[in-house]
Amino acid sequence: MSKQALVERFFEVLISGDRAGARAIVEECIDADAPADQIIEQLFWPTLSHIEQLFRNDQLSVLSHNCATRLLRMLTDQMQMRLPVGESNGKSVLFLCGLTEPNELAGQMGADLLEAAGFGVTFAGGGVANDEIVSTLSQAEPDALVLFSSVPQDLPNIRVLIDQLHDMGVCPKLQIVVGGGVFNRAEGLAEEIGADVWTDSPSGLVATLNNKSEQRMGADQRTVGRRRRQGRAA
Repeated sequence: MSKQALVERFFEVLISGDRAGARAIVEECIDADAPADQIIEQLFWPTLSHIEQLFRNDQLSVLSHNCATRLLRMLTDQMQMRLPVGESNGKSVLFLCGLTEPNELAGQMGADLLEAAGFGVTFAGGGVANDEIVSTLSQAEPDALVLFSSVPQDLPNIRVLIDQLHDMGVCPKLQIVVGGGVFNRAEGLAEEIGADVWTDSPSGLVATLNNKSEQRMGADQRTVGRRRRQGRAA
C-alpha cells in the first residue's frame, strides 16, 4: 500500500474516533518494521497537516477535528516510547508552541524527534509569558529556541519575543527557529519577524539543528533572519 493510501486510511479512522482502527493501522506499520521516527514523520505528521488544512477550510466538523487530534495525541505519546534514546550531542533546545491542541501535538512530535536525535529538549508547550521565556533563556542559555505555530493569532507575540531577544542581546549565539503552517503559508514571514531559520517538517527541524549541509536546505528549511540581527546590532 502506498504512503498516501495509508495516510488516507489513517485520516478516516481518526476523524471517526475509531480508536481500535487507529491502533490497528499503527500496529500494521510496526509489524512491517517501520521505525518509530518514520511512523511519526510519514504517517502522523502528514495526517495532522491534512486534518488542519481541512479544518481551516471549514471542511471538517469540530467533533471530527477533536476526535482526530485527541486520538492522534494518544498515539504520539505511545510512539514516543518506541523512539531510540539518542546519544547526547551536547546541544540543548527550548521548544515552545501555540496554545491549540494541534500546535501542542505538532510541537510534541518535533520535540520527541529532536530528543531521539540526541538533543536535550525542554518542551514547554504554549501559553508561556515572554518574560518567563527571556528569563529561562538567560539562565539556561540553550543552543536553540524553537517557536512552532500554525495560526496567525500567535504571530504578534512571537514577533515581540524575537524583537525583545534581539534588543536585549539575550543569548547572542542563540539560533531562533520557527515552524508550522502559518510560516509555510506566508513566504518571507520568518525572515520578516527576525528568525534565523524556518522549517516545515520534523526531519527539517532535526537537520537544521544538526547543522546539516546546504543540500538539505531546500523544501524542508530556509536560513532567513541573520541579516536582520546583524543590522540591528550595527
